Amino acid sequence: MDTGTAGARVAIVGGSIAGCAAALAARRGGIDAITLYERAPGALGERGVGVALHNDRYAELAAAGYVDAGMPWIQMAVRRWYVRGGGGPLGRELWETPFPFRAYNWGPLWRELRRRVPAGVDFRTGAEVDAVTAGPDGVTVRAGGAEPELFDLVVGADGYRSVVRAAAGGDTRPEYAGYLAWRGAFSVDRLASPKLWAEDECAYVVFPGGHLVVYRIPDPETGGQRANWVLYTAPPPGHDAALSSPTSLPPGSAPQPLRDHLAYVADELLPPFWGDLVRTTTADELILQPLYDFTAARYTAPGMLLMGDAATVARPHTGAGSVKALQDATALESALSSTPTLTAALAAYDAARAPVGRVMVGLGRRLGADMVTRTPDWGSFDTAGLSAWWQGLEGVQAIGGRGLRS
Repeated sequence: MDTGTAGARVAIVGGSIAGCAAALAARRGGIDAITLYERAPGALGERGVGVALHNDRYAELAAAGYVDAGMPWIQMAVRRWYVRGGGGPLGRELWETPFPFRAYNWGPLWRELRRRVPAGVDFRTGAEVDAVTAGPDGVTVRAGGAEPELFDLVVGADGYRSVVRAAAGGDTRPEYAGYLAWRGAFSVDRLASPKLWAEDECAYVVFPGGHLVVYRIPDPETGGQRANWVLYTAPPPGHDAALSSPTSLPPGSAPQPLRDHLAYVADELLPPFWGDLVRTTTADELILQPLYDFTAARYTAPGMLLMGDAATVARPHTGAGSVKALQDATALESALSSTPTLTAALAAYDAARAPVGRVMVGLGRRLGADMVTRTPDWGSFDTAGLSAWWQGLEGVQAIGGRGLRS
């Protein structure tokens, strides 16, 4: 017999942004018995990298009760494109456009969402889920060698290597994009001339074979600001094989040949100010992220539901990773609130969110091709030329995430 939503027992695997939002969504959707499993033993809020929310997406999520103005943020207003050569230390400015995004630090954003998790949720840290199994009476979850526990619904918010997605029968595997994202964030006070770079500016610094994106985020340690940057480029020849299977490299662990290649990009391909910014990042602050993408064909299976990176990973060019996770939560809340059974809720959620995942993965792949793997001759562009090139790219209007009702 199908379980009604009101009396359901729900497990959430993963306690990051998606997992905390899922717990809030489930409680608002009428679920009282919620258990959340997070493998990390302590707080997650120390990543210190940037998250950008389009103003329109922020307004929708604020209206839905998942974010608010109390979360520390910096308003971005303009995006400027630069290329090496002429124009002083910033490089030659190619184009300026409005850029209505709010910039957050991942750590404080997560902490605020963690604070919103309802008090009655059984939030278990240091609980790594090693088995999820569907059966006739529900779905069992086993964590850390403990006895399995039975639930009516298991929500996979456990990232791109999701245990729940594997249990749901999906054979979807992340695909290597063929290039890397280098990341860093540090106090703007360490820049030699921070005033050269406007506080409300997101810089797009383009070069042959990639681009650099830079914007400011709040610094929770000082109350000031950090320079947050991500640089996309392919690794030097001979390194793709080691990166083709999903992997992650913690700060300070990038192999020397890859660090040497980043130094080459900073020294030879970026304008002086932006090259110095990359070089100012210490080895312990430097994050190397090989890029993968995928989207699950279905976001649900009997007794299971996927959200956030467990369901879809789009390349970061889309500017919508955290937005999509929070939107998934609003859709989960709506599905639970508007349907009488879990089966109906799962069908409503899948219909609402799976198509969005496909759109965002497609957009990320197109942007990766156009801005990394087959870049144009950036130096040949003037403002009109770059504007025409950008406007001709399919789907760029969706950068920052699609609207909840689109």
